Amino acid sequence: MNASKYLFMAATILTVAACKGKTEEIKSDKFVLTDTMARRISFDTVKRQQVENELKLTGKITPEDNKMANVYAIVGGFVTDVNVTLGDFVQKGQVLAVIRSTEIADYEKQLREAESDLALAEKNLKVANELYESKLNSERDVVAAQKELDNAKAELARIQEVMRIYRISKSSIYNVVAPISGFVVDKNITSALQLPSGMTDHIFTIAQIDEVFVTANVYETDISKISLNMPAQVEMLSYPGKMLSGKVDKILNIIDPDTRTLKVRIKLPNPGFALKPDMASTVYLHYTENQQMPAVPAESIVFDKSLNYIMVYHRADSIETRQVEPYRTTGGKTYIQSGLNVGEKIIVKNALMVYDAIND
Repeated sequence: MNASKYLFMAATILTVAACKGKTEEIKSDKFVLTDTMARRISFDTVKRQQVENELKLTGKITPEDNKMANVYAIVGGFVTDVNVTLGDFVQKGQVLAVIRSTEIADYEKQLREAESDLALAEKNLKVANELYESKLNSERDVVAAQKELDNAKAELARIQEVMRIYRISKSSIYNVVAPISGFVVDKNITSALQLPSGMTDHIFTIAQIDEVFVTANVYETDISKISLNMPAQVEMLSYPGKMLSGKVDKILNIIDPDTRTLKVRIKLPNPGFALKPDMASTVYLHYTENQQMPAVPAESIVFDKSLNYIMVYHRADSIETRQVEPYRTTGGKTYIQSGLNVGEKIIVKNALMVYDAIND
């Protein structure tokens, strides 16, 4: 009887011990945020915000219109020298090319003729005045002589002004000079080229690029979303990862019939001339939608097995893995359509670390 009693007591003790061990094992499996992990994470509170959106456009660098000059050859002739190449910086008045031209010789002839006509008109007026004083001709003759002198002066002034504007010297040489200081961005002339008289195409383009435009294309479906002065960010293909900030400076209200796009321009400063004409770029135009949603930092989203999760923090021993449905991610911020409430506390930094610790 005593033996049975002892056996029963021993069995009871073993059962209690086993149950205790099982309870401790379950308790040890429950995740609790440690102090070490807590130092590696950060939190944020879910807020309802106006939904921001962006348009992603392709663009290229273009010089400012009023800081660009096309240079034309005003005479035909033989190109003896070309002193600059594409990309060169030139000063205003610098000789870009030299043309030997028979048309320049004609200007010289016109100048000599105008000078001779002026000298003759001055002499005729002097004679007319002397004859008038001697009563040998009429006042009408003096007036006619004066008119001839005025015409001769005007013609000489015209020829001199033409030669001064075009910087024509007294030879058959015509110097093509830079009208402004800037960079040579287009060149359509080479040495030993015979230029036709009356050529209408420009031979150089010079641009000042201390400030430049990014010209971007907007599709018809997105035209209603753009407006003047809307903020923009520009990323250059040449400088990946570097964002330049600007705003829409001008909307060119003409649709390109081939691409069905409208062009917008964003003005950018260009210190050090790092931005070159025709460089490719990606433009992000930011605008606000007419709706509000819960917003969280984009890094708080954990993507796993084609689903999106957020780690909702209640206590150190109560962290919930919550499936959510994102609406859009813009500018480092994700807007949540469903699965999250305003005011909830979430883990932002190292959310994936906590997710793996709980769910693996």
